Amino acid sequence: MASSRRCIVDIMRIPRCYTEQQLKRTQTVVLEQDVSHHLLHVLRLRCGDSLILFNGDGKEHSGVLANAQGKLAVVELSEERDTCTESGLHIELGQGISRGERMDFVLQKSVELGVSAVTPLWTSRSQVKLSGPRLEKRLAHWRAIIRSACEQSGRSVLPSLNNARSLAEWCGPAESQLKLVLDPSASAHLCDFPATTRVKLLIGPEGGLEPDEIRLAEAGGFERVRLGPRTLRTETAALAALTAVQTLWGDLAS
Repeated sequence: MASSRRCIVDIMRIPRCYTEQQLKRTQTVVLEQDVSHHLLHVLRLRCGDSLILFNGDGKEHSGVLANAQGKLAVVELSEERDTCTESGLHIELGQGISRGERMDFVLQKSVELGVSAVTPLWTSRSQVKLSGPRLEKRLAHWRAIIRSACEQSGRSVLPSLNNARSLAEWCGPAESQLKLVLDPSASAHLCDFPATTRVKLLIGPEGGLEPDEIRLAEAGGFERVRLGPRTLRTETAALAALTAVQTLWGDLAS
């Protein structure tokens, strides 16, 4: 038993890094500068140290740090394997854009909880106003958070981060079998709905959604649902909803 615990700890200590490159068994890979910097100067890996690479295709590749070409890390790959960390429940999260760390927190924890796609939404109470280069910079920042969360959580498929859009655009017809909007005044609970394999969740920003936005969502086929008797912050609501649907219909059910 003690030996198996040590093996698990050793595996968890092996760095996992995302790269945009194509990967295959027995390949030598020269990593991108930012990934190389993290491995060589933050983690201080040395030649012969083990690491894992993935590029979002559902596989991960074991390898060792072979050497450094200037500031770039060179990795020799040895093994390729499929991972089984994706949820059978497809969850698309429409998250009202909130300030700074709150939005970062929602993205990070949503990845850990198995979200399939996230769409940042402009709503009436969104306190963040971005456009042009500032918006592109923020989207790049959010994508980096998603990649980092995949590295940490063992996921080898990156959830999609869609372009920010208005609530009206996002609430239109979709293939999701179940569409839910969180509303503290709703009477329905998650357990009132039948099991599903696809769910679309709508969560407002700080201050929640305006009544007319709730009606807009209902017109688009969303069902109002409440998560208990207490009012939750936007970042708490996202985590609670994702955990609940994964427990009812996803990979936390077992």
